[in-house]
Amino acid sequence: MVSTALVGTERRGLGTPFDLLEQAAAQVVARRAGEQPGGAIPLAEAPADDAPPVSAQAADRLARLLGGEFARVLPEWLGLAARRSSRVPARLLPQLLAAGARDRSIRADLAVVAGARGRWLAGLNPDWGYLLQESSGGAPAQAGLDHGPWEFGTRGDRQAFLAALRAASPDEARDLLEVTWPKENPDDRAVFVAVLADGLTMADEPFLEKALDDRRREVRQAAADLLTKLPDSRLGQRMAVRAAALLTRDGARLTAVAPTACDSVMERDGVRSRPPAGTGPRSWWLQQVVAHTPLRFWPGHLGAEPAELVRMTIGDWAREIHMGWIRAAILQDDPVWARALFDVEPLTDLLAVLPPDERSWRAAEIVRAGNVDGQLIMMLGGVPGPWSGPLAAAVLQRVADIASSQPWNAGELARLAGERLDPTGTYDLDQLPDIGELRTAAALLRFRSDMIKEFS
Repeated sequence: MVSTALVGTERRGLGTPFDLLEQAAAQVVARRAGEQPGGAIPLAEAPADDAPPVSAQAADRLARLLGGEFARVLPEWLGLAARRSSRVPARLLPQLLAAGARDRSIRADLAVVAGARGRWLAGLNPDWGYLLQESSGGAPAQAGLDHGPWEFGTRGDRQAFLAALRAASPDEARDLLEVTWPKENPDDRAVFVAVLADGLTMADEPFLEKALDDRRREVRQAAADLLTKLPDSRLGQRMAVRAAALLTRDGARLTAVAPTACDSVMERDGVRSRPPAGTGPRSWWLQQVVAHTPLRFWPGHLGAEPAELVRMTIGDWAREIHMGWIRAAILQDDPVWARALFDVEPLTDLLAVLPPDERSWRAAEIVRAGNVDGQLIMMLGGVPGPWSGPLAAAVLQRVADIASSQPWNAGELARLAGERLDPTGTYDLDQLPDIGELRTAAALLRFRSDMIKEFS
């Protein structure tokens, strides 16, 4: 029939092309009607969900979020629901699971609110299978109690159990991990060792030192990052010995020399031998050695305090030294170094190390003084909420200042303000111009405020 339709119907004696199409359609319907059903195994019923459902108002708001209204607030909604161990309506699960397939950051909270039915549904679609590796948010672990979730749970359940046990009894959590360590697969080892960051002390140092011998690079890197937070660790001492030869002082100047090779001992200590694209190997090795050197080593070695050191002339490899110090300040959570480095180069990652009040006014200074462009908006995007005080006031005023000259940047800055400002706070919006961008920010704040009330 396809052949005839392509060649033409007149030469085949079948009348018009419409007659041919009618015959084809009739045959298709007849074939389908005559098919016998094949054998199949019925699906098991979805298990019952014991978790309390979210309120009808909260469910309606979730549907609006999934429909595109203020969609970037979805992670906040999921966080509110997960903290209360509530479950979402079954009708919204397919849309939520599809959202989780696109956005890894929401998966942990999504696994809690999806409940038993969500996990059942995820088992039927490979694209949603990620949910089965997340924690379902069961009862928190307590010292000395049943270790069933650790022995039989998914990776997510086991990670959540270990984290809860670490918070309750740090030594017991480490001992439990050490017992099962040889049997864990490499991916799980990298995830579990990072849990030890909570309550990290020198009691964890022997276990982490042994983890540096792991064959998996990610495991060695995670262990090295934690040992960097312990300045008295053996790794910290080894890095200080290396760093002493790489950066020295000559009067008012610093002289840096990059490593000429990355040997197996350095790799064991978490130094990655292969640099990222666009970075030279010696530059990469120097940054990593400095990043994993205890920050308290430098004032004694170079004879100056951080605020002076970061402003001294270095010459060759200056950028690598500063990048290493920035990474070290973040890894070691050192506000003194973060403050000194931020004064030289205001980076968002350094703001996160500072106390909340200081973070607010320092970010506000940048907003007031800098040009509003994609770089500034990206920087503010890395400042955790809720924003209040000087930062909130500075952002709202900046939106008003640039609304007419930079409408796109003003709109993006207003949306970011609506997402990050504390919705329970009060703001002098009446004192600012009545413009669309600020109305958008106000509407988003009201949306979030009502959302929070629906979970009260």
